[in-house]
Amino acid sequence: MSERKVLTKYYPPEFDPSKITRVPKHLRTTGPKFMTVRLMAPFSMKCTSCGEYIYKGRKFNARKETTEEKYLNIAIYRFYIRCTRCSSEITFKTDPKNMDYTCERGAKRNFESWRDPASAELQETDEQRLDRLEREQAEEAENAERDAMEELEQKMQDSKREMAIADALDEIRTRNARIERGERGGKEEEALAHVRDAALGLREAQEREDEEAARRAFEKRNVARVREEEREEQAEGGAGEAAQSNGHTAAETTTIPSFERVKKPSFKKPLVPGLHWDWVITTQMMIK
Repeated sequence: MSERKVLTKYYPPEFDPSKITRVPKHLRTTGPKFMTVRLMAPFSMKCTSCGEYIYKGRKFNARKETTEEKYLNIAIYRFYIRCTRCSSEITFKTDPKNMDYTCERGAKRNFESWRDPASAELQETDEQRLDRLEREQAEEAENAERDAMEELEQKMQDSKREMAIADALDEIRTRNARIERGERGGKEEEALAHVRDAALGLREAQEREDEEAARRAFEKRNVARVREEEREEQAEGGAGEAAQSNGHTAAETTTIPSFERVKKPSFKKPLVPGLHWDWVITTQMMIK
């Protein structure tokens, strides 16, 4: 594998530099220079050899040639392509005067209505074209000035419309405030008073109904309590009479309690450890 960046090259022993001849630049043969470029067909055309139609935008590998012709010191280029069907050569070149392309040989450009040769634009001279362009430029400036005036007038109309809308809104607010204050014969105030009276009457009727329901509930509760008290009194009266009737018999049968002191037996701790307490207590009881 050879080096990518070579500082010294290999020269074989049989190398003879005298055999290498270099023609000076001024002695070289001059001729058309071709360059291979990738382009698209600038217009729709029909091949004159086979009748194949080539649409605008078809891509080709073309040869580009710089011609000796010039228009206003603008170079004119010629392109060579081949038909996609019969491979016949088709040439066309640039047309800077009309900002277009001109078909030379090998094909015929399709008819386009906006490129009618009988039209005035294609038949006018350079002076006529310049006059027309100046006239169109002046018309554009005049139209721009007119558009500016129309825009200013439109802005003035918009501002007037906004002021009228603001005045109408102020008038509506004033009328609404006057209606709220009741300055239109008091009808609104009467309607509001009627609504308030109706609401107040409804509230009072509801309060009266609530009071009546509460009064009935309290009356029922009081009656129930009175009846309960009467039942309790009757029950207490019957119990007292029964106690009085049974008092004498109870007093006769009961004995009068004595309050003499009773000496409890004393228990001593056994001398022998481990002796059961039950046995000690039984022994003491037997001694007594």
